[in-house]
Formats: sequence, structure tokens, C-alpha cells
Amino acid sequence: MDNEIQLISDGDGLAVIGNPTDVEHFLASEGLLSLSRDLGLQRLGPLLHAGAGVAQAGSEIAANSGCWLKMTKESAHLVRKFGLMESKTPGVNYAMVGKPGSIESWLQIAKGPGSLLTNPAILAGAAGIMAQLARQHEMSEIKSYLATIDKKVDDVLRAQKDAELAKVFGAGLDIESAMTFLERKCRVDDDTWSTVQGRTHTITDALGWALGRLDALAERVESTTKIGDLAKITKKAEPKVQELLTVVARCFELQDALDVLRLERVLDKSPDELDGHRLVLKDDRQKRRELILQKIEHLMARMDAAAGTTNSNVLLHLPAHRAVVGSINHVGIAVAEFHRPLGIESGRHSLEATRWWDATRDPTQLKNAAAEAGRKAAIGAGVAVVGVAGVWASRAALAREERGEEE
Repeated sequence: MDNEIQLISDGDGLAVIGNPTDVEHFLASEGLLSLSRDLGLQRLGPLLHAGAGVAQAGSEIAANSGCWLKMTKESAHLVRKFGLMESKTPGVNYAMVGKPGSIESWLQIAKGPGSLLTNPAILAGAAGIMAQLARQHEMSEIKSYLATIDKKVDDVLRAQKDAELAKVFGAGLDIESAMTFLERKCRVDDDTWSTVQGRTHTITDALGWALGRLDALAERVESTTKIGDLAKITKKAEPKVQELLTVVARCFELQDALDVLRLERVLDKSPDELDGHRLVLKDDRQKRRELILQKIEHLMARMDAAAGTTNSNVLLHLPAHRAVVGSINHVGIAVAEFHRPLGIESGRHSLEATRWWDATRDPTQLKNAAAEAGRKAAIGAGVAVVGVAGVWASRAALAREERGEEE
């Protein structure tokens, strides 16, 4: 059959391999050509060993080209459309599709994979290269995210008093230099690798520091019960959370770069071990993502609980309630922006401040206000009465403003 192409998916991306013209026509027909990038199929050469089938595999690589796509809703549609099958390479699925004769649409070919996919080493190698491209894509997205932040990540790192955290700045210089070498030389030599292989601990220590600070913020919010104090703490948390997310993003970017360099090193030096390294790095990355999300979700849960506390005490603490809700919404926006380059759907909705006029018609609000006024009266009746009267007068004015805005 003419016009045959091969599809490979590793969950993070999709590779389309075949005759260059056929690959281009297929992607164009699916509206994905502009989103693809070169797979670098020729890099699979080191995986070929002496023996039967080597010449054929080599000629297949030379005759074909490949394109890679980040796994999105659009590319995932292709996986579902053509029903990719499991391969013997863990986590990798494949399919053969073609456009026979005058038939317009591309169809799955029942006869199974072509010669490239029958070679386990080549399939594992393709998965390794796809893993590199996924990391590089994520690095690009993180760079774009960091570029939108007013305070540059290097300034944030240098401003910290923790000496270990400051080392991330130097680690970043070494890792970026190694990535430049890889782009220009298409390999990672001994000298280049020696400058970066020990930098993993620097990155993980900094990541641990940032996540620890997020935990500390969550605990501080959780342990605060006074409404006024909650307003102050959540306000101070706004810039601090942004700084910590900046550090986390930079650590994730540098770890992605180290993964790319490590996979390239293995492909060059020990190609038989490439698939094992790919799986280990993928597992480590998933655990890292889950830990980061867990810490962020814990912080947001504590802040939402703080909003709930102030939401139950609007009558006497309207300004503080509004301040807390505003600060939490700002933090929520920062978290959503952080999630975006990691391909994480936020799904979070902004909180709405309770209007004072609505609170006056809520029995729980009235009960909480009366209880607090009673406690204050027990301490100083005269001060409490005057204070509460003033508060209610000001709240009534705000209520009139709210009703006027509605009208």
C-alpha cells in the first residue's frame, strides 16, 4: 500500500514517521502540521548493531523522516481515532495508517507495524528521543512563563539568604551552557557532562527549600484564627507565593534540561540502556510533579479555609473579609499561571466576597456577630457598645452603596 506512515505515542507526545511527503500530507490533513517539529530520526543510528536486518533498518531510517507533536487535545484525538496498540516497549503504543488508492481519508492498516517498528531497539530509541522533545517543549513553556513575571528568577534566587539556594544560579549557567553545546554539536561529550552531572542535588535541594516554604505558609495561615491577622497574612502571602513558584518553575526547567542531557549521553554511550533510563526519568518526573501539586493544593486548601472563616464573620469584619478574598484570588491566579506551562488544568474559580447587605439576612452571620459583640462587651461594655454601633453604622452605609450600585 502506498502512503503508509507510522504513529508512536508515549503518553507525552506523538511521533509521525514515514516518507517526508506522506508525513507532511498526513499532518496537514489533520490540521497539525504547524504544531509539529522534526523528530531527528537520524539520531537512531547508534542503536543499530551488527547482525541480520541492520542494513534494512538503516535504509529505513535514511529513507524516512519523523515529526513530533506535544500531546494535546488535538493530537490525542489521533491516538483515539487510529486506535494505537501496545508495543513491547513499556508505555509506548503504535499504529500503521495509510491512504490506499483514491480514498481520501487515512485508515489504520490491519497488517500491523512496518519494519521500523518491528525493531525493538529502534522503537525504544524513538521513545527516548520523544522524551527529550517533551522535556524541551516544557522548558520552552516554562521560559515563557518566567519571562512574564516582573521579578526575574535570578534576582529572586540571589535575594535569598539561604546559601544553598544561591547555588542554583551557578547550576543554571552550567546547564544552559551544556544545552548550547548539545544544540551545536548534537552530542554531550565527557567534559560537558562532567560539569553538570553533579548539579542534580543543587536543583533538588532548592526545590525542597521552596516546597518547604510553601508548607510553612500553609501552616501559618491554618494556625491563625483572628480575622484581622488573616487579612495581613494572606496579603503578605501574595508576593511570597509568586516568588516560591518562580523558584519551583526554574528548578523544574533545569531538571528537564538535565534529563535531556542524560538521555542524550546514554543514547551516545550506552544505547542499549536508553529505554531503562527513559522509564526511570519519567517516573521521577511524575513523582516530582505530584509532590509539587500536593504542596500547592495544601496551601490553597488552607487559604480557602481562611476565606471560609472570614465569610462567616462579614458583619463585623467586612473590610478584612474583602481583603482576604482578594489576596486569595491573586494567589489563585499565580498558581494557575504556574500550572499552565506544565500542562495542568487549573479548574479553580475565583472566590466571591459576601456583600454586607446579604450577610444581614443570614442567621449564622447574625449569630456570629452577636457572639463576638457579647465577648467584647464582657471586656468593656462602654467601648464595645460604641465600637459596635460605629461598625454597624459604617456597614449600613456600605449596604446602601451596594444597593445603589445594583439599581
